Amino acid sequence: MTSFTQIQTRRDLLSPMREWLESINVHNAKLAHFLCKLIPAQCPFERDVVVFGQKLFHIPPMCKLNPLYEEVVGLRFKALCYLADECGEDITAYC
Repeated sequence: MTSFTQIQTRRDLLSPMREWLESINVHNAKLAHFLCKLIPAQCPFERDVVVFGQKLFHIPPMCKLNPLYEEVVGLRFKALCYLADECGEDITAYC
C-alpha cells in the first residue's frame, strides 16, 4: 500500500519546464510585446456551435487542461506588467 508521503515524493516530469517558464524575466519591450501577442488572453478553443442561428452546444475552454497553463498565463502577466509599469505603455490592446 502506498502512503501519501510516497505519492508526494514522486518527481513531476514537467517541473523542469515549469521552473524554466517561471524563471523567465521580462526586461525587454520587444520580448514583452512578442509574449503578449503569442499567448492569447482567452482560450481560443472556447466557442458556441451555431447552425442556422440556433446554438447547438457550447465547447468549454480546454486551456485549463494544459498542465503548464498557470505558468504560461503567469508569463503573459509578467509581460503585461512590464509594458504597463516599466515602459508606461497602454496595454488595453492585449486585453
